[in-house]
Amino acid sequence: MIDQERAVATSPYLALRQAVRPAILACRLLAGDQERAGKLAAECEDLLFLTGELLKAAGRARLLGPASVVPEEDGGDRQAQLLDAYADAGLLWAKVVGSSLALAGTLIERGEWDDVRALAGFLASAGEESAAAELRLALGNAVWEIHREQLRRISNTMPPAAIGAAVNALRAVLREIPEEFPDRNRAVNGFLPPLASAINALMKEQQVEIPYHSRVEHIATGGVAKYPDIVKMSLDELAAEFEGLCLAPGGETT
Repeated sequence: MIDQERAVATSPYLALRQAVRPAILACRLLAGDQERAGKLAAECEDLLFLTGELLKAAGRARLLGPASVVPEEDGGDRQAQLLDAYADAGLLWAKVVGSSLALAGTLIERGEWDDVRALAGFLASAGEESAAAELRLALGNAVWEIHREQLRRISNTMPPAAIGAAVNALRAVLREIPEEFPDRNRAVNGFLPPLASAINALMKEQQVEIPYHSRVEHIATGGVAKYPDIVKMSLDELAAEFEGLCLAPGGETT
């Protein structure tokens, strides 16, 4: 029974714990740096205020709901108040979502990816899938932009230092960009053949005997281009081959 009470909707579609999760993040952001000022602090304060107003409206709706006991002659007035309270809660929830998106935009500008992912997760759990998808798309675009120049330098003639930087950039993309970001895996997969070619050339230059199970040459010829779902495994294999060269006697990364 207690669990059922805790799950009671603060509006026709929103539970209390879902409603306050973005505000919890805002509180943590403010508490983490008392000298935090400007746009981020203002957006956190807006989110906290709107959440407070939402909970007040939701509380009114709860008190005016069917479980409350009022004289029969006051029923029409109570129904009108209940509808107003539901409407207020719905509009305020929309403002909470909009405020969360604005806060996420500032967090993206600051490079605080984990907090953006947390906000997206909160919104998704509250049923705001489109808003969560919007956040993940914006996050993906921001991460791509950061690594874009490094990715453009990937070629089949890279020296060891550039190979290492390319591996790190591609790993960062796979780690920081949400998996559902459109064509993330396919785009990363497109960088693997030149990366593999550069590693293969380095192996030949160092006269390293290529193991029979190695897929470096296979990847270099575009052999995994049609399988973006195994992009992380393919990148890990290339990274392992490269790191093996660097750790071998006489191996260098410069």
